[in-house]
Amino acid sequence: MDDEGFPGCVIAALRSSPGRAVFEQGGRSVSRGELLEMIWGWAGALRQAGLGPGQGLAICTAVSPEAFAVQMGAHVLGCRVVGVRQGYAGGQLAHVLGMGVEALVVDRSTATPDLLAAAGAIPVMSLEECGGAGRPVEVTARPDDVAALNFTSGSTGRPKGCAITYRALGEHWTWQPRVWSPLARELSGAFERYLVFGTLASMVVMEFLALCVLGEGTAVIPADDGRPLFPYAIERYGITGSIITVPRLRGMLDLLAEEPVDVGSLRGLMVSGSPLSPDRLAAAVDRLGPVIYQGYGQTEAGNVSMLTPADIARGPGRVLASVGRPHPRVELSVRDGEIYVRSPYLMAGYWADEAETAETLRDGWLRTRDLGHLDDDGFLYLTGRTRDAIMVNAMVVYAGPIEGVLARHPDVIEAYVVGAPDDRTGEAVHAFVVPAGGREPDREALRALVRAELGADSVPRTITTVAGVPVAASGKPDKAALLVSHPAPLPDPRTAF
Repeated sequence: MDDEGFPGCVIAALRSSPGRAVFEQGGRSVSRGELLEMIWGWAGALRQAGLGPGQGLAICTAVSPEAFAVQMGAHVLGCRVVGVRQGYAGGQLAHVLGMGVEALVVDRSTATPDLLAAAGAIPVMSLEECGGAGRPVEVTARPDDVAALNFTSGSTGRPKGCAITYRALGEHWTWQPRVWSPLARELSGAFERYLVFGTLASMVVMEFLALCVLGEGTAVIPADDGRPLFPYAIERYGITGSIITVPRLRGMLDLLAEEPVDVGSLRGLMVSGSPLSPDRLAAAVDRLGPVIYQGYGQTEAGNVSMLTPADIARGPGRVLASVGRPHPRVELSVRDGEIYVRSPYLMAGYWADEAETAETLRDGWLRTRDLGHLDDDGFLYLTGRTRDAIMVNAMVVYAGPIEGVLARHPDVIEAYVVGAPDDRTGEAVHAFVVPAGGREPDREALRALVRAELGADSVPRTITTVAGVPVAASGKPDKAALLVSHPAPLPDPRTAF
């Protein structure tokens, strides 16, 4: 087995300290040796099911040690892991499961009628009924095969599969200890007890899980006690590190201002998903201490740059408005104001989408479609986007598909969608519709239509009926002017987390 490549480096790390706890879930602790046996068990079960190098395995599960073992077992065989997020609409599920998937793994919480209907004739394996402990299996992953499809929202409303190869993961800034920078080692230590939640289909969740597992930390899967994870789970489990979105951070700071929750165990809190304002960043550092990291990245490129506590301590003020400096081995180029990225762990392309791949990958560089600039010290500042996109709950959604769904309703003749900052979700979708023939569209029916076709993140926070859209000097619809003339209501702070 090649311990230098992926997933050999993961197997070697688990084998080196078999008695150490790697997962905690409820009252259960799973050692590294036990996890390794689970990985072998799933590799054997998947091989028996006919899976092998280059074949697609879709996984839709809650977070658990077994879910991680399935992914690693599939990687041992050299499969292409297709991570399926909960919350996809039926059409999106069918699209994702149509990407060369030979089998689907689910658990009791995710085996919904919509998912099973979208799977159709694809064989379904149960997380609770398959797997178990097993004996070592030969690693048959091939460097240039696709290891994972990580999904980003497409401009048509259909998720785009970013193809990440085994070679790229073998050079990844978190998955390969051989190339860890001092910052990666610092973060690995801070994530000694990592609060992991959400979904293992998230690239960001998995990047930081890698730092925890490969650094001999313990991933803590919290029980739901009805209270916000932040800050209560930090106190309850002695959490040292986690990722957090801007809305959750805001909610935690508000709660900490009201009651004395002990978050002194924190050593690293990675803020991601949407930009963090300098004022909010300063307030977080003031309340939590030098534990805040802010990252910038894309599904296509992984984490690109990071602002560290040391950066903040050395240069408060202007630096607080940046998203830090690029990781070692990551190159940035700003061309006519647009950010391009090159690194060893870029995606190979979009699965089965040559046209979009050619538009995005150019001579080894990734066109991010984000606008920004670098200062003389190498700090990156974001100034906007070239695309009509809205960041909701750390997920990119596009205005065009939402407008298309709304405009297809018989009571709507035109639809316009814009995004606006929102304390609950980072940004929120706001829609403006022009009624057809004097009708009054049912807002809840419109929301239900968007949810059914595009998923929950695309559902408009507000829907406003307007007589028409203002026209900019360019002759194009001035959607931003609609939001100015019809400002979004202030969010209820009690629901901000």
